[in-house]
Amino acid sequence: MKPRLATIYERKFLAEPLSAVDAGGVFEGYASLFGLADLGKDVVMPGAFVDSLKKRGVRDVRLLWQHDPAQPIGRWILIEEDRRGLRVRGKLNLAVERAREIHALMRDGAVDGLSIGFRVERARAERPTGLRRLEKLDLWEISVVTFPMLPDARVESVKEAPKLAASIRKAAVRLFS
Repeated sequence: MKPRLATIYERKFLAEPLSAVDAGGVFEGYASLFGLADLGKDVVMPGAFVDSLKKRGVRDVRLLWQHDPAQPIGRWILIEEDRRGLRVRGKLNLAVERAREIHALMRDGAVDGLSIGFRVERARAERPTGLRRLEKLDLWEISVVTFPMLPDARVESVKEAPKLAASIRKAAVRLFS
């Protein structure tokens, strides 16, 4: 008699359910993390975005769906380097049908990947590891994606609209003070 192999199912859950938030369309997370190799063996180094962000600013970096230039879905409110990586805050344009769909998927936890679109200006290859260290990048778009090249580049939270958040905080202070 052959031994039966048991099927082991693995389930992973988001640390914080994204659906427990308002429908304002604001979200944030990390589009790139420093020092981590992506699936293509690229490693973004600290400072790689500094010149590009000075040159372009937030307004000239596009917010796309799946890197498709025909599918802009909103705009970036904040893009900045911190010690961990490229921190972003975006606002989906909920007047756009695709953005409403993506927002629903994000709130449900079905889509949470972020991915950068760039041109390499300076990089160095490491022989033994096969890694490419990206030292200077021209950032031109950041996309919400299903499968990011850097698995840890994710939407961390979907935020409520700032005015609504302020109103809720004021009401809570009045109620509980």
